[in-house]
Order: sequence, then structure tokens, then C-alpha cells
Amino acid sequence: MREKIRTWRVSATVAALVLTMPMVFTPTAARAQTTNMVITWAVHSQTAAYEVARQAPYINGRTFAMVQGAVYDAANAVSGTPYKPYLISPPSHRGDSLDAAVATAAYRVLLSLFPQQAATLGAQYEQSLAPIRDGRSKRGGIAVGEAAAAAMIAARENDGATRQASWTVGTEPGQWRPTPWAFAQDGAQVADIKPFVIPRGDLFGTAGPPALNSAAFARDLNEVKALGSVGSTVRTQDQTEAAIWWHDRRQTEWEIKRQLAQTQRLSPLQTARMFAMTDVTRADSTIACFNQKRTWSFWRPVTAVQLADTDGNPATTADPAWMPLLITPPFPDYTSGHSCSTATIMTALRQFFGRDDIPFSAYSTDSGTTRHFDSFSQALAEVVEARIWGGVHFRTADVQGTRLGEQVARYVLAREFGRNR
Repeated sequence: MREKIRTWRVSATVAALVLTMPMVFTPTAARAQTTNMVITWAVHSQTAAYEVARQAPYINGRTFAMVQGAVYDAANAVSGTPYKPYLISPPSHRGDSLDAAVATAAYRVLLSLFPQQAATLGAQYEQSLAPIRDGRSKRGGIAVGEAAAAAMIAARENDGATRQASWTVGTEPGQWRPTPWAFAQDGAQVADIKPFVIPRGDLFGTAGPPALNSAAFARDLNEVKALGSVGSTVRTQDQTEAAIWWHDRRQTEWEIKRQLAQTQRLSPLQTARMFAMTDVTRADSTIACFNQKRTWSFWRPVTAVQLADTDGNPATTADPAWMPLLITPPFPDYTSGHSCSTATIMTALRQFFGRDDIPFSAYSTDSGTTRHFDSFSQALAEVVEARIWGGVHFRTADVQGTRLGEQVARYVLAREFGRNR
């Protein structure tokens, strides 16, 4: 399962195992000793949302935004509210325990989302509170955390996350339809989830994918056909590893953010703010991206290559046997959700640190490799290419997804998480 994936069929087998086998997650942050309660509960959140609940990346964005938004408000309140609250600044007193506030906020939100995990979450919560001396400080921190969590839970009630929806399935050239092997569809409801900051999901639009008979479309198709094929002879080993690394559903950005908090020696409040900035903006960019997916309903590369003889473009040639390196996600191509969310995260990190050139790395169990980056922009540039190398997106979808994510991030961060004037 940890061997490098060299063919689509092996990749599919591994993915099937990942989705069905119970797994124990032991990230670097969890192994390392830390007193940063924000990091501790970020790990617990990942375990609850992905390792146990198996939420897909386009679903768990809401989960992490809720948790980190509440944690931020709790940490900010007990620290004297130096930053603008996201939802609420609960009453607090000097000396209230920040650790108790953070643990309580995260625990209460996670319990509301995953009541079936009550026993595990309760044990984690007790473990977090145990080292804190009983008394007014502890009680005050708990009260702040409970208030922050209650505000978040109330704000997200009936936000559309659980509604049933399906994608429009087309049969004409350019129209999306389910892709092999599963021929499934998922995530259509994300487009209509109530955003966390932006007024509505369709606030940010795009020009749409290139016309099928255009030179731009031919370039997109021929590029992904050559580089993204399971049997590509032009894709390098490093590009193959990068494609698999970025496709890891454990989302390597989780480890990246925890690593940055530790290497940059962030305080718990600074960590809470950084996590909230990235996770809240990411949730809104995913909503905006899926709104565009629904608007354009554009076919995926695997469909387009196999049916290129129907697109009316003389510069494309059909290959009915063509398959991508990676398993194609169960929703339309345009725009790229991964490029969109990564652009949002990297923009938020660049704004938080006030610079771009901060090195970081992360390990992927899917690729069995660690990738290193010298800057946030370098990571963003690679994900654009990686989705092509994996055969799951056209370049235009990646480029437009990046622009959309950056637009959402700029909008959100101009209004939230700034200094409290």
C-alpha cells in the first residue's frame, strides 16, 4: 500500500483500500510533543473528519472552518480580543485558561458534527483538560469555549450542507457525465452551502472553459492526453510522484500548516488565527468553485480524450482506451477545486506571514514521498501542473481555479481576522 503507484489500475486498488480499511493516523505533529492546544485539536479534528468519518476534501472544508472559526474566537477572547472576532467575543476575564477555551470550542463543535464519536472525543477532551488546575481560570476558559462553539453551531444550522443534490448529466460534446471506473457523482450540494464570509456562492465568476473548436481547447486536451495518461512516456517520475502527492485525500496542507506553526514558533493565538484564516477562506472558495462547476458542467479529460472525435476540433484525435494516472473525482472539471482551494490557502498563508519565501514540506502516504517547497507561490504553481500530470484537469480549469481561489481569499481576508481597531 505504501509502494509508489505507477499505473492507474494500481492507483485505483490503493484508493479502494484507503476508503475501506480502518486506519490509524500518526502525523508528525501528533508524534511530536507540543503544548499548543490549537495544534492538538487540529489533529483531533482531522482524525474525526477524515480518518473516522471519511469526509471528502470538498465536504470537510465546512468541518474545519467551523472548528477553527470557533477556536479562533475562543483564543482571541481570552487573549483580550486583539483581533476582530469572526462571530463572537465571549465575555472573559484576565487569567482565563486559553487551553481550556480552545479545547472546549473544538470539542463542542466536533461533538455537534460527529455525535457518534462522542466516546472518543470525550476522552480526548478530558485528556486536554486534565493538566489544567481546577479553579476560576479553568472554569472561565471552558465558558468562553462553550460560548464560541455555541455561536458557530447556531450560525451553521440549516446552512444547506446536508441537502440532497445531483449534477446535471449531459450527453453532448463538452457536457459532463460520470467517469470510469466508478461512474459516480458526488458533492453537488456544496455549491449551495451558505458561505462563511462571501455573500453568496456565485459572487465570483469565470469566463468559462474554451470553446471545443478552439485552438485553446486543443492545446488543453493534447497536453493532458500526453502528460496525464496512465501510461505516459513523457511524464517524469518526479511529476508522477507530485501528481499522486497532491491527490492524497489526507490533504498534505494539514501537515503544512501544523509544521509552519511549529517552525515559525507561533503562539496558540497566532496558530488559531492562521488556521482560521486558511480554513474559513478555503471553505468559501470551495463553495465558489463548485458553483462554477455547476454553471459550466464541463467534461473531464478522460471523457474528452475518449470522445475527441465528437468535439468538432480537427486538432484533436480520439483515443477510446485512454485513462488518466489518477482516479477522476466524481464531479465536473471546470474549475479545478484543488487549484482553487490551494490558491486560497497559500494566499492566506502569505498574508498571515507577510512574505512568500517561507520553506515547508509534507509527507504523503499515497506517494510515499516528502515534497519540499521554498515558498507558497512555488507550491501553488506545482499544484496547477500536478492536476494535469494526474490526468484529471485541463490547464484552463487549473488556471481559472487559481484565480478564483485568490479572489475569494482577498475578499475574505479584507473583511475578517484583522486587527481589532
